[in-house]
Amino acid sequence: MSATIDVDAGTLAISEVTRRTGVTEHNLRYYERVGLLDVGRDGGGRRRYTEQDIARVVFVSRMRSSEMPIRDLQRYVDLVKLGPHTEPERLALMQAHRQRVLERKAALESALDIIDFKIDVYGGSCGA
Repeated sequence: MSATIDVDAGTLAISEVTRRTGVTEHNLRYYERVGLLDVGRDGGGRRRYTEQDIARVVFVSRMRSSEMPIRDLQRYVDLVKLGPHTEPERLALMQAHRQRVLERKAALESALDIIDFKIDVYGGSCGA
């Protein structure tokens, strides 16, 4: 449940967060709906984002761009809410995700090598 917060307390409207982070309003609302964000509201019920909310938005968007599944992000956020004693499990989640990212990076580097080879074959130049 979102708390009512003071608009003058250095918070930002959803449109300002979109401009600042590049995350669409649609995605911000979705992240809130699936429990990745818990954004306060002003007296009129409008979302107001704190610096902590914005840091979470950036974290979530980086994890999504690295293809972390929503269910893993939800688990991570749930663990954060439970407190510091969950840090070992959070670390394990991040380590597992890091391994998947490294594997995908290696696959992309291999694909890039083939692309560069084909460009060279067709008379193009890679990196020149």
